[in-house]
Amino acid sequence: QVQLVESGGGSVQPGGSLTLSCVVSGTVFTIHTMGWYRQAPGKQRELVAAIMSAGRTNYTDSVKGRFTISRDNGKNTVYLQMNSLKPEDTAVYYCNRLAGIGCVEDFRLCTNFGSWGQGTQVTVSS
Repeated sequence: QVQLVESGGGSVQPGGSLTLSCVVSGTVFTIHTMGWYRQAPGKQRELVAAIMSAGRTNYTDSVKGRFTISRDNGKNTVYLQMNSLKPEDTAVYYCNRLAGIGCVEDFRLCTNFGSWGQGTQVTVSS
């Protein structure tokens, strides 16, 4: 059974930074493209960053230049470094495995495997 365990969230002021981690078990981590999603209150869950097994990355426009996704295949872990945080980044953040040809280039082509972790709350406010 696949397990996804997110951590690293918290409360920060605008302009602050956080690094999220997601440990994946129960699957062969290295074969998967991984993504970070977020869901703000009253909004749909959205994919904000993706990384292929070999390291190719992409981001949704609202986080480009501020967020960095990375992975450590030896630790079955994917990270999301978030800098210059804004109040609109407030959300519960989740990681998941991604599927879909061309998914990293165009997030509209991404699907996910459906099993979610508990997420980690990020709150940005002054």
